[in-house]
Amino acid sequence: MTIKPKKLYLVDGANLVFRAFYAIRGLSNSKGFPTNALYGFAQMLLKLIKDEAPTHIAVVFDTPEPTFRDEMYEEYKAGRKEPPDDLAQQFPYVMPLVEALGIPHVELPGYEADDLIGTIAKKYAGTGCDVVMVSGDKDFMQLVGDHISILDTMKDRRIGPKEVEERFGVGPERVIDVLGLSGDSSDNIPGLPGVGPKTAMKLIQEFGSIDELIAHADKLKPAIRAKLEDNLDLLKLSRDLVTIKIDVELGCDLADLVRRDPP
Repeated sequence: MTIKPKKLYLVDGANLVFRAFYAIRGLSNSKGFPTNALYGFAQMLLKLIKDEAPTHIAVVFDTPEPTFRDEMYEEYKAGRKEPPDDLAQQFPYVMPLVEALGIPHVELPGYEADDLIGTIAKKYAGTGCDVVMVSGDKDFMQLVGDHISILDTMKDRRIGPKEVEERFGVGPERVIDVLGLSGDSSDNIPGLPGVGPKTAMKLIQEFGSIDELIAHADKLKPAIRAKLEDNLDLLKLSRDLVTIKIDVELGCDLADLVRRDPP
C-alpha cells in the first residue's frame, strides 16, 4: 500500500496581506472601515486550501520586536516606508481572521517569518512530507530543493530548482551568494558596492561562492578587486543578512500544524 506524503503549506503572512491590499482597492464595511486586505487575504487562504488540499498548514508572521538582523546591522530595512494607514488599521484583525478560519499560525519574537518558515521547511521536508512555501519573496529560493518548493499564488507560479536557476543563473544552494553580492535595496542590504544582480550572477557562476571569490581575488578585474578588498566586512555582513536561518528553536511540531475545519 502506497502512503501519500503529507503536504505542508507554509504561508508568508505579511507578504500575502500586502499583496491582497494592493490587489483589491476601495473595499470597506458599512462604517467606512477598510476591509480590502482582510477580504483578499481570506480569499487567498480559502482558495489555497480548496485548490491544494494541504494536510498541514500554517500562516507564519513577523512580530513587532527587533530581530537579530537589526542587532547585526542597525540600518537593516531602514529605508522602508510605513504602511498606508488604511492597511495599518487592518493589521490587528489579521491574526483573529486566521484563527477564525481554523488555520494554525506561527510567530516568534527576535526572528522574521522567513527564518521560521526556513526552519520548519528544512525540518520536515523529505520525512514523508512535501513542503510548499507560499510567497512572492525571492529570498525563499535559497531554500528550494528536494521536497521543498514555492507557490506564488498571485502569479499562479510554482518554483522548483529549475526555476531558481532560470532566475539566478545558479542553483538554490548558491542563491545566498548572489544575493549577498548584489545586496537588496528593499531591505537596505548593501552588498558589494557597484555590483548589481547581473554581475553578481556572473561572478558566482565563475567562482562558485563568495568565499571562493575572496580566495581568488587576484583573478578579478582591478576595479572589482579593489571594491572587494575595501569592503570585505560589508560583503560578509550582507551575506549573513540575506541568509535565512534554518535552526530556530520552535515550540511546535508537525502535529500542531494539521489542517482542521474552522471551529
